[in-house]
Amino acid sequence: MDHLIVDTGDGTNYDWSNDHLFVKTPASATGGQITVVEDTLKPGFHLGRHFHKRMTEVFYVLEGEVQFIFDDETVVARPGMTVTVPPGVMHEATCVDGGKMLTMFSPGGFDQYMEELALLPETAFDDSARMQALAEKYDTWMAEDLDNT
Repeated sequence: MDHLIVDTGDGTNYDWSNDHLFVKTPASATGGQITVVEDTLKPGFHLGRHFHKRMTEVFYVLEGEVQFIFDDETVVARPGMTVTVPPGVMHEATCVDGGKMLTMFSPGGFDQYMEELALLPETAFDDSARMQALAEKYDTWMAEDLDNT
């Protein structure tokens, strides 16, 4: 593939209970180097406290206010702001009124994580060991899982 063009409103999409994301650049288009998603955060959005061992996340806020919570700081990111979270940094995010952001994951693979989650039966989400193993497969380590080990 020479190039990839994904039009407005296009891309593989996952409509979850607290957000709706479109994969704009899958890892397969970049040799695994990056995944880019456009994420519409629904009112009350919350991404639990977690970190990544290898992955860097870059969040670019397009609409609304997104609160990023770190161990030593809380940042309210507004449209036009970028928040970069390197590997090993525990973080979580909330968006009370809803918003939109672009998120870049390097190395890529977040799109593959979403694909696997979407294929799970509803009952699988209640199996914490299964969910933890799937998250760790895609370099996501949830704080509550660390507390239980």
